[in-house]
Amino acid sequence: MEILRTEHLVKKYGKGGNEVVAVDDVSLSVAQGEFVAVVGSSGSGKSTLMHMLGGVDRPTSGRVLIEDTDIYGMDDDRLAIFRRRQVGLIYQFYNLIPVLNVEENITLPCELDGRQPDPETVRELVHTLGLEKRLGHLPNELSGGQQQRVAIGRALITRPAILLADEPTGNLDSRASDEIMTLLAEANRKYKQTIIMITHNPELAKQADRVLTIEDGRIREGMSFRAGEMQAGGGER
Repeated sequence: MEILRTEHLVKKYGKGGNEVVAVDDVSLSVAQGEFVAVVGSSGSGKSTLMHMLGGVDRPTSGRVLIEDTDIYGMDDDRLAIFRRRQVGLIYQFYNLIPVLNVEENITLPCELDGRQPDPETVRELVHTLGLEKRLGHLPNELSGGQQQRVAIGRALITRPAILLADEPTGNLDSRASDEIMTLLAEANRKYKQTIIMITHNPELAKQADRVLTIEDGRIREGMSFRAGEMQAGGGER
């Protein structure tokens, strides 16, 4: 079942001779429960693409559909509500609220939506993340890996349609990176969570079901990693 689709997605910055095409005619489809990695070097357009997939940056042209909803057909207020409920975002630098403790940071999306978080959901998620003994700690009392765990919890608390991770291990050492990748794989497996991960690291990308490579704003190729085999896939243009 398809959960996300883009149609001829374009993002341009500047005008005339200063115009830069950051994302160039990208059409792709992601199935529900799929773990997709998008690999590209700095300046390739991967972060711009993710921001458009997540409802953060409106495209110059083209469409993004999540669960058959054209998200950029909404006004800004409706889009903000949709994004809070249906899109989980994980960034390289965590973006935690420094005056809120671990539990408060995780449940923040529910609070912003005017809903009480389900206690059982919180308990299960905190257990999965291994944060039971850190609930009362502030972000500056945590390691980088622990802060990223909190960010993952915050992204998952609403059980979003898609989870977008932008270089989620880029600020971590190798051990913490391995732990975060294990958690993302577990979220994909345990919660059937659809994940799209942006990375410049091809080795991390191999932990996904499918890898797309972006160059100069265009998707150039696709690779699938299933049942321990590597298979070339048809690249979307």
